Amino acid sequence: MLNELHHVQLAMPKGGEPEARDFYADLLGLDEVPKPPDLARRGGVWFERGPVRVHLGIEEPFRPARKAHPAFLVSDLAALRARFDAVGQSYRTDGALPGYDRIYTDDPFGNRIELLEPARGRAAL
Repeated sequence: MLNELHHVQLAMPKGGEPEARDFYADLLGLDEVPKPPDLARRGGVWFERGPVRVHLGIEEPFRPARKAHPAFLVSDLAALRARFDAVGQSYRTDGALPGYDRIYTDDPFGNRIELLEPARGRAAL
Protein backbone atom coordinates (compact mmCIF):
# COMPACT_ATOMS: atom_id res chain seq x y z
CA MET A 1 0.00 0.00 0.00
CA LEU A 2 1.40 3.40 -0.98
CA ASN A 3 1.53 6.04 1.74
CA GLU A 4 3.54 8.93 0.30
CA LEU A 5 6.32 9.75 -2.11
CA HIS A 6 9.69 9.43 -0.36
CA HIS A 7 11.93 11.02 -3.03
CA VAL A 8 12.40 11.70 -6.70
CA GLN A 9 15.46 10.18 -8.37
CA LEU A 10 16.99 11.98 -11.34
CA ALA A 11 20.05 11.03 -13.34
CA MET A 12 23.15 13.08 -13.98
CA PRO A 13 26.50 12.44 -15.65
CA LYS A 14 29.56 11.45 -13.65
CA GLY A 15 31.25 14.47 -12.04
CA GLY A 16 28.10 16.64 -12.16
CA GLU A 17 27.87 17.21 -8.40
CA PRO A 18 29.08 20.88 -8.49
CA GLU A 19 26.49 21.82 -11.12
CA ALA A 20 23.79 19.96 -9.19
CA ARG A 21 24.66 21.96 -6.06
CA ASP A 22 24.52 25.24 -8.00
CA PHE A 23 21.04 24.44 -9.31
CA TYR A 24 19.27 22.48 -6.59
CA ALA A 25 20.83 24.13 -3.52
CA ASP A 26 21.83 27.63 -4.61
CA LEU A 27 19.04 28.36 -7.11
CA LEU A 28 16.10 26.27 -5.85
CA GLY A 29 16.98 26.51 -2.15
CA LEU A 30 17.14 22.83 -1.24
CA ASP A 31 19.61 21.66 1.39
CA GLU A 32 22.26 19.11 0.53
CA VAL A 33 22.10 16.06 2.80
CA PRO A 34 24.79 13.42 3.22
CA LYS A 35 24.33 10.13 1.46
CA PRO A 36 24.90 6.91 3.39
CA PRO A 37 28.58 5.85 3.01
CA ASP A 38 27.87 2.83 0.79
CA LEU A 39 25.79 4.99 -1.56
CA ALA A 40 28.18 7.95 -1.44
CA ARG A 41 30.87 5.84 -3.13
CA ARG A 42 28.65 5.65 -6.21
CA GLY A 43 28.69 9.43 -6.68
CA GLY A 44 25.68 11.67 -6.98
CA VAL A 45 24.15 14.04 -4.46
CA TRP A 46 20.96 14.31 -2.40
CA PHE A 47 18.90 17.39 -1.55
CA GLU A 48 15.88 18.03 0.62
CA ARG A 49 13.79 20.65 2.34
CA GLY A 50 10.89 19.46 4.45
CA PRO A 51 8.99 16.77 2.53
CA VAL A 52 10.73 17.59 -0.79
CA ARG A 53 13.57 15.13 -1.50
CA VAL A 54 15.55 14.98 -4.73
CA HIS A 55 18.27 12.38 -5.27
CA LEU A 56 20.62 12.68 -8.22
CA GLY A 57 22.49 9.56 -9.20
CA ILE A 58 25.14 8.81 -11.78
CA GLU A 59 23.93 7.19 -14.97
CA GLU A 60 26.32 6.06 -17.70
CA PRO A 61 25.70 6.53 -20.47
CA PHE A 62 23.73 9.56 -19.34
CA ARG A 63 20.48 10.62 -20.99
CA PRO A 64 18.41 13.50 -19.58
CA ALA A 65 14.71 13.04 -18.81
CA ARG A 66 13.07 15.38 -21.31
CA LYS A 67 9.43 14.29 -20.87
CA ALA A 68 9.25 12.46 -17.53
CA HIS A 69 9.77 15.00 -14.76
CA PRO A 70 9.11 15.98 -11.16
CA ALA A 71 6.60 18.77 -10.51
CA PHE A 72 7.26 20.89 -7.43
CA LEU A 73 4.66 23.12 -5.79
CA VAL A 74 6.16 26.51 -4.95
CA SER A 75 4.89 29.34 -2.76
CA ASP A 76 6.03 32.32 -4.89
CA LEU A 77 6.47 31.50 -8.55
CA ALA A 78 6.92 35.16 -9.50
CA ALA A 79 9.90 35.48 -7.13
CA LEU A 80 11.40 32.27 -8.49
CA ARG A 81 11.02 33.53 -12.06
CA ALA A 82 12.76 36.79 -11.06
CA ARG A 83 15.55 34.75 -9.50
CA PHE A 84 15.89 32.73 -12.71
CA ASP A 85 15.94 35.94 -14.78
CA ALA A 86 18.69 37.40 -12.56
CA VAL A 87 21.02 34.46 -13.15
CA GLY A 88 20.05 33.70 -16.77
CA GLN A 89 18.24 30.42 -16.02
CA SER A 90 15.87 29.80 -18.91
CA TYR A 91 12.29 28.62 -18.40
CA ARG A 92 9.13 28.11 -20.39
CA THR A 93 5.68 29.23 -19.27
CA ASP A 94 2.69 26.95 -19.67
CA GLY A 95 -0.92 27.88 -18.98
CA ALA A 96 -2.46 24.55 -19.95
CA LEU A 97 -3.17 23.32 -16.41
CA PRO A 98 -6.33 25.03 -15.11
CA GLY A 99 -5.96 26.56 -11.67
CA TYR A 100 -2.15 26.77 -11.72
CA ASP A 101 0.56 29.11 -12.87
CA ARG A 102 3.54 27.06 -13.96
CA ILE A 103 6.86 27.04 -15.69
CA TYR A 104 9.25 24.40 -16.93
CA THR A 105 13.00 24.67 -16.69
CA ASP A 106 15.88 22.26 -17.17
CA ASP A 107 18.46 21.36 -14.58
CA PRO A 108 22.12 21.65 -15.66
CA PHE A 109 21.94 18.17 -17.18
CA GLY A 110 18.82 18.73 -19.30
CA ASN A 111 16.32 17.03 -16.97
CA ARG A 112 12.91 18.69 -17.22
CA ILE A 113 11.66 20.32 -13.98
CA GLU A 114 8.11 21.65 -13.50
CA LEU A 115 7.42 24.39 -10.95
CA LEU A 116 3.83 25.33 -10.22
CA GLU A 117 1.71 27.42 -7.89
CA PRO A 118 -2.05 27.60 -7.44
CA ALA A 119 -3.28 30.55 -9.49
CA ARG A 120 -4.61 33.49 -7.54
CA GLY A 121 -8.33 33.94 -7.88
CA ARG A 122 -8.81 30.56 -9.56
CA ALA A 123 -9.49 27.22 -7.95
CA ALA A 124 -6.66 24.72 -8.29
CA LEU A 125 -7.28 21.13 -9.31
